[in-house]
Amino acid sequence: MATKTKSKPRAKKLKTLVIVESPTKAKTISRFLSSAYIVESSFGHIRDLPSSSLGINVEEDFAPKYIIPRKKSPAVKTLKAAAKKASRIILATDEDREGEAIAWHLAAALNIETPERIVFHEITKTAIEEALLHPRPLDLHLVDAQQARRILDRLVGYKLSPFLWKKVMRGLSAGRVQSVALRLIVEREREREAFQKQEYWTIGGSFLTPSREQFSAELVSLEGKSLEKFDISSEDAAKTIEKKLADREWLIESVEKKRSSRAPTAPFTTSTLQQEASRRLRFSAKQTMMLAQQLYEGIELAEGSVGLITYMRTDSTNLSVSSQTAAREYLTRELGTEYAMETPRVYKTKSKGAQEAHEAIRPSDVWRTPESVAPHLDPKQAKLYELIWRRFVASQMPNAIFDVSTIIVADKKESGTKFRTSGQIISFDGFLKVWKTKSEELELPDVKENQIVSLESIDPLQHFTEPPARYSDATLVKVLEKNGIGRPSTYAPTISTIIERGYVVRDPQRRFQPSEVGLIVNDLIVEHFPEVVDLTFTAGMEEELDQIAEGEKEWMPIIKKFYEPFAKHLEEKYETVEKREMTEPAGEDCPNCGKPMIIRHGRFGRFIACSGFPDCKTTKTLPPKSIGVKCPECNEGDLVERKTRQRRLFYGCSRYPTCKYATWKRPGNPDAEGEEPKKEDDKDQDQDDE
Repeated sequence: MATKTKSKPRAKKLKTLVIVESPTKAKTISRFLSSAYIVESSFGHIRDLPSSSLGINVEEDFAPKYIIPRKKSPAVKTLKAAAKKASRIILATDEDREGEAIAWHLAAALNIETPERIVFHEITKTAIEEALLHPRPLDLHLVDAQQARRILDRLVGYKLSPFLWKKVMRGLSAGRVQSVALRLIVEREREREAFQKQEYWTIGGSFLTPSREQFSAELVSLEGKSLEKFDISSEDAAKTIEKKLADREWLIESVEKKRSSRAPTAPFTTSTLQQEASRRLRFSAKQTMMLAQQLYEGIELAEGSVGLITYMRTDSTNLSVSSQTAAREYLTRELGTEYAMETPRVYKTKSKGAQEAHEAIRPSDVWRTPESVAPHLDPKQAKLYELIWRRFVASQMPNAIFDVSTIIVADKKESGTKFRTSGQIISFDGFLKVWKTKSEELELPDVKENQIVSLESIDPLQHFTEPPARYSDATLVKVLEKNGIGRPSTYAPTISTIIERGYVVRDPQRRFQPSEVGLIVNDLIVEHFPEVVDLTFTAGMEEELDQIAEGEKEWMPIIKKFYEPFAKHLEEKYETVEKREMTEPAGEDCPNCGKPMIIRHGRFGRFIACSGFPDCKTTKTLPPKSIGVKCPECNEGDLVERKTRQRRLFYGCSRYPTCKYATWKRPGNPDAEGEEPKKEDDKDQDQDDE
C-alpha cells in the first residue's frame, strides 16, 4: 500500500507595501490596486524637530535632530510591522517638497535602504497605474529645500519668540513668514488711520430721444476742458454747473459701436482658488484648503471612494492633454460645438518659482458634474467642487463676445461741453455660460449722429474717497504671492497662525484688523529686526529655497548666511531693548489697596489687575465686550464676544451659564462658516475670560 507524502505548505506570497500620508488617501488608492498590494497611512509626518528644544546644532553645520513624537509611535509601529512582511515598499506621498520630505523621513524611520518613490497629480486608476510603472529614487534636492525652510523657521521662531516673552509678555511668537504677513496688515491699518477723505462730485444727465427712450450719461468735459476726478470739489461748484447746463439744447455728437471679446481666466492654482473661494463663497484660506484636501484624497461615491480633484497645492496653470480633450468632448456633447474649441487653450504660469507641481487644480473627471456628485458631498464641499469644476471647464471655452456702444452727447451750440455713456450687450456668451461674472448688460437706445435729444434732468452726486480696504483672505494671499512671500503650502497656515496668536482679528466684514498685541509685536520686530520682516529679503530667501530644490545651491551656506548676523543682532537687543508694558487704565481703584487698577494682557487674554503688583496681587475678570444686541434666546442678556480654547471668536449670552445661547455668526454680518459652536463648559469659558 502506497504511503501518502505530506505536501509542503505553500509559502505566503509577500505583498507590496504602499505608504501614503492619510487614511482617506489610503482608502481611495486601495480601490485601484490588486490584492498584491497593501496600502498604509503614516498620518502625516512621522519625524519632526523636538518641541521642547531648538533641535538644531548651530555649531555643527545646523544639523537637525529629528525625533519620532510620542503620538506618532503607534503609526510607526504599524508601518514597521507591515514593512517586515513586504517584498517591496513604495512611498506614495504627495508630489511637492513636503511630500518628498515625508517620504524621506519614512525611509529613515523604517530603515529602507533603497526607497522607491511614486508621484501622481490625481488619485485615479489611470494615474496610480502609470505612477507604479515609473518609480524613481527620492529627490534629495526637494528634501533639502524643505529641510532648509523648516530649519529657518525653527531658528527664527525659537530664537525670536523668547525675546518677545521677555520684552512684551509670555505666549507670543514670531515667524519668518507670519511676521511679514502681520507687517502688511499693520501697515494697511496705519494707512487707513492716516487717510484723509476727499470730497468730489460727478454730474449725471438723464436724456430722452425723439422716440421717448431714456438713457443716462455723465458729464466728461465742460467748455472744452476735460473733467478730472476732483475738478468738481464742492456742492456749490456742482450746483453752479447744474444751473449753467439746465436750459441748453443737446444733440448726439457721435455714436461708436465696436465688438469686444473677453477670454476666460486660467484654471485654479492654490493662490487663485483661495482668493476666489474667499470672494465668492466667503471661505477662509484654511477652510478652503481643508475642503480641497478632502476632495483630493477621496469622497465616498456610489462606486466607492473617489478623488474628485487634482492635487490642491500648486503654482502651475498647466493642464494635461487628456483633461483638455475630455473638456472638449464634454462641451461638444452637452453644450454644442460652438462652445468647444478646436485647439485647447494653454495658459502661461506667472507665479515666481512655479515648480511645486505639474498641473492646475481641476476635476479629475470632467464628467463628474457638480450636480451628479452633490448628493455625496456636504454643502461646503459641493460649493468648492462646483467652483473648481466650472473654472476648469470655462478655461477651455471660447471668448465671450460683446457689442459695445459709446454715445457722446454735446451742447448744440458749444461743443466743448459733453456727456458720455457706454453700454454693452452680450452677442455670444462663450465661457460666461459656465463661469458667471458680474458683467452687467446695458442696452443703449438706437440713436444717430446729430439727432436732437432733450435733457430731462441733471443729477449732481456727492462722493468721498475711501481709505484703502483692510486685507481679506483673498487680498492678503494675493499680495503675499505677488511679493514672493511663502509658497502655496504656506498661505493658509500663515493666516491661521496670526489669528490664533491673537495678532489680528476679523472685523464685521471678515477682514483683518491688527489687535493691540499685534501692533506692539509688529512695531518691536520692525524696529529692531527689520531684516526678518523685509519683503525683499523674505522673497529672496524663497528664491534661494527654490534654487536648493533645483539643485543649484547647497542649503547649509544659506542658513549660515542668515543665522550668524541674526544671532549676533539678537544678543545685542536683549541688552538694549526695554520691556514694553501692555497696560491701559481700567477706570477703577483696587478694592484692597486703593491704587489704580489697570488692564493687563495674559495667556488667556486681557484681565484687570492692581497697578501695585507684586505688592498687591488683586485681579478681576474683564467683562466680555457687548456687541449691543439682545440675546435672541432669552431676550434678557446681551450678546458678548467670547473665545474658545483655540482663541476662535464666537458670540454668547452675557447670562451664561443661565442662558447657553452661542453662535459663530455676528448679527448683521453672518460668519461664512455659519455653524453653532458646541456649548462650552464652565471651565472653558472661565479660562477664556481671564
